[in-house]
Amino acid sequence: MSDSTRIVITGVSGRMGQMLVQEVAANPQTQLVGAVERAGHDWIGQDLGVAMGGTASGVIVTSDAGAAMAQADAVIDFTAPEATIAFAAAAAQAGIVHVIGTTGMTADQIAQLSPSAAAGAIIVRAGNMSLGVNLLTLLTRKVAAALDEDFDIEVIESHHNRKVDAPSGTALMLGEAAAEGRGVALADVSDSGRDGITGARKRGDIGFSAIRGGDIVGEHDVMFAGAGERIILRHIASDRGLFARGALKAALWGQGRAPGEYDMLDVLGLAD
Repeated sequence: MSDSTRIVITGVSGRMGQMLVQEVAANPQTQLVGAVERAGHDWIGQDLGVAMGGTASGVIVTSDAGAAMAQADAVIDFTAPEATIAFAAAAAQAGIVHVIGTTGMTADQIAQLSPSAAAGAIIVRAGNMSLGVNLLTLLTRKVAAALDEDFDIEVIESHHNRKVDAPSGTALMLGEAAAEGRGVALADVSDSGRDGITGARKRGDIGFSAIRGGDIVGEHDVMFAGAGERIILRHIASDRGLFARGALKAALWGQGRAPGEYDMLDVLGLAD
């Protein structure tokens, strides 16, 4: 295991955290060396394997992210915006790869990651870690560039009933791609607050619709609706493990990279 990439997982008790633990264990290129949870969590001080209902793993859950990262090559982080900002600073101090799958981050919060990248962190951040979604992002940008404002753009996303943010990070990523294709800023054309008598749709707006229900892993449609025709680009995720596998791919890709901010298009070799 000495040649394995040493991984720390934050928010380890969550569904994605536990999925990441399983994927790290299954990947011969990676080794789990740290598990982080918020201070006061029931898992703190417990062996991770035991806390997950299995056998002892030798990894003790801690709230000291800095100490955990000091012995790692990468940290994978699917937590909350404020926690992610703090983890970025710790990753910079440790000089390791910080893979961020956290969603719901505002533009100001994303901007707060830049000092950490400048200070030594290799940040790979994406609203979605899957290959298919990142291909969908490219297609969305290209179709948006090809069609004028006679085509309304709507991003429709569906997730499980426990998801706390809307629109989803993936939906916003697709909206950004559509806006980039049209040469506009998403903040100037975004429409995600329809309720009641809202009036006619504004020409050129990019709309968002969010569905929450059951155990839906993630479904995203980008609809280009014109007079007499519609173009719909779709991605359906049926296995949450694909996000974890993408995150591991990003952690491995980031080894030896220069400090800075990257995304999954960089990881997949699809960046312009």
